[in-house]
Amino acid sequence: MCRSNWVYDLGSQYKLPRQRDDMGAYKYIQETLQKEYKARDSVYREKVRGWRHGPVMEKVEHPANITRARRLGYKAKQGYSVVRIRIDKGRRRRQTPMGGRKPRHNYVYVQPQLSHQAIAEQRVNRIYKNMEVLNSYWVGEDGNNKYFEVILADPMRKGVDPKVVARKGRAFRGLTSSGRKARGLGRGRQKHSS
Repeated sequence: MCRSNWVYDLGSQYKLPRQRDDMGAYKYIQETLQKEYKARDSVYREKVRGWRHGPVMEKVEHPANITRARRLGYKAKQGYSVVRIRIDKGRRRRQTPMGGRKPRHNYVYVQPQLSHQAIAEQRVNRIYKNMEVLNSYWVGEDGNNKYFEVILADPMRKGVDPKVVARKGRAFRGLTSSGRKARGLGRGRQKHSS
C-alpha cells in the first residue's frame, strides 16, 4: 500500500491501516447482485426464466456478474468472451447400456468425480475448441438447472496475455479453479498435492 493509506499511532511503534469510507462502483454492483440472489426478487426470477427457455449454451455480450468476471480474468476487449451454459441439477444418470442384462450393467447413476461447474467448463470447451477456458462462476439456479458463465480467451489474439493461455486444454486437465477442487487441490492443511 502507498504511504498515504497508513496512519501512524504516536503512542506506539506500529502502523495502523487507515479505514476507508468510500467504496468503488464494483463494490456496489456486487452488493446489488447478492441482494437479488438472496431475496429472489422479480428481476432475478425474470432473468432465470429467460435463461430456462433460451438455448442451453449462449454467447453473451456482457457478463451477468461483472465483478466476479473481472476477478477471474475477464477483460472487455477483443479475444475474451463469455458463454452462459445450463446444466441439469441432481444426480448424473448414465446412458442406457447395450449388450444384454448383465449384473455389471445394472446400475442407474454414475459418480463423475466432477462438480457441475467443471462439467459446464468442459462442455463449453468442446464447442469453442479454438479458445481456452480461463475460469467460470455461478450465475443462478432454479428447480431443475444450474447456470454458469464460462470465461474464454482466444490464444491467437494479440490482446490476450500469452502466459494466461499457455497451457492447452485447461478445462480437461483440471487446471481451472473448479477442476483443481475436483482434484483435491487448494488451500489448507487437508488438501493434498498431486
